[in-house]
Amino acid sequence: MFNQGVRAYAKIKVETAVTTASPVQIVVLLYEGAISAIATAKGEMERRNVAQKAKLINKAIDIIEGLRNALDFQQGGDIAPSLNDLYLYMVQRLSIANLKNDPSILDEVSRLLTELLGAWEILANGTNAPAADVDAPPPAAAGNMRGQA
Repeated sequence: MFNQGVRAYAKIKVETAVTTASPVQIVVLLYEGAISAIATAKGEMERRNVAQKAKLINKAIDIIEGLRNALDFQQGGDIAPSLNDLYLYMVQRLSIANLKNDPSILDEVSRLLTELLGAWEILANGTNAPAADVDAPPPAAAGNMRGQA
């Protein structure tokens, strides 16, 4: 009974965060969701819960694909193609981690997402970026992506 209340509260909290968030803050929430799914998938991998592990890895893949599909190549400059390549790389690595049950690959993708998340958090906290800027990652992310994909 208590867990149901906690889940209901968490759901309302997330829904409220999404409806009141700026576009940049939504990107932050998506990164946090992918990182959380990967961390939980790693735990399920260690417990040998194959079905739940796969579900969580697929959730992270879906989030990354959503971020990739939202890229604006016209306004994103040189950064959009770099982010696209990095997102494709992460999806590929997550698929391999799922097939091989390799937690080190989950750690690798989580580190990449965390690094990008840090740059988006700086942008979310430092400015009130207009919606058009959502598709262009902050400059701090661009320098770290070159050569990653």
